[in-house]
Amino acid sequence: MISVQNYTDPYFQQVLDLLNQSKSFDSFTEPLLKEKMYDDPTWNPEHTWMALHKSKVIGFMQGVTRNIRGSKLGYIKLMAVHPEFRRQGIASRLFELLEKQLSELQMEALRIYDVPLNYFMPGIDPRYTPAVCFAEKMGFKKTGDAINMQVDLMATDWDASEKIAELKKASIEIKRATLNDKEELFDFISEDWMLWQNELEMAYRFAQPAIFIARQNGRLKAFAAYEGNNQGTGWFGPMGTHRDLRGKGVGNVLLYLCLSDMKHQGHTSATIPWVAPIAFYSHYANAVIDRVFWRYEKKLKNE
Repeated sequence: MISVQNYTDPYFQQVLDLLNQSKSFDSFTEPLLKEKMYDDPTWNPEHTWMALHKSKVIGFMQGVTRNIRGSKLGYIKLMAVHPEFRRQGIASRLFELLEKQLSELQMEALRIYDVPLNYFMPGIDPRYTPAVCFAEKMGFKKTGDAINMQVDLMATDWDASEKIAELKKASIEIKRATLNDKEELFDFISEDWMLWQNELEMAYRFAQPAIFIARQNGRLKAFAAYEGNNQGTGWFGPMGTHRDLRGKGVGNVLLYLCLSDMKHQGHTSATIPWVAPIAFYSHYANAVIDRVFWRYEKKLKNE
């Protein structure tokens, strides 16, 4: 007999075990799962469902919501069904409950995994064939791809000192961000990159913030961060440069400072997720495309 109920904290370890049993190309640690669940800006256990067999969690689905530039969107953030219990309609049963809840909240559409602000993957890795089949069975349509790139941190020392000195002569100062810079940094991202605020908040959690900034004549004009998402796994980003500084090598320097930090912290490789400027990272960091993800969406008809 399989029962369904909302998630509660005593099942955390079982959910962690289930995800690791179900994800052959990924792994979860306790801190990482807590980040994905409890640190989500809209975490709600009432939107998180479990299927149990003899008191053992054999299915899991976490739902979250976002308001993205005025659009109300719902997401399946994490999902898993134990391999021994697949093809029994468990994921469909969990999804029907979640879909009903998110429809009642007037979400305009549902998406899978590619959750701005806090996410594990920017879409479905198509090697997880059961997830692809589930999405299409439930009425989701493929809308595009997302790409992760990988950097070999051992390939170089990522020294940017000469370039930093050159930029200083042009009144461009590069430094690690401090709490005193936080208000100005968040003002800077408010127009074009507001969706990155949560990731920068995460990067500010460290004694030494995992953020570097560039100022031109005293005004903040660029930033780069790491550990803003999936902390402890070597994720770079986000990064942004004002049009005034583009083409001057500022982004290159900020990237190198972040990669240097990650290398000295013991990482041997870095992930650059959800990449748009593939050529930039390939040129400056010899990054290679590592994984491709399929993005899915289902429009909702709200009455």
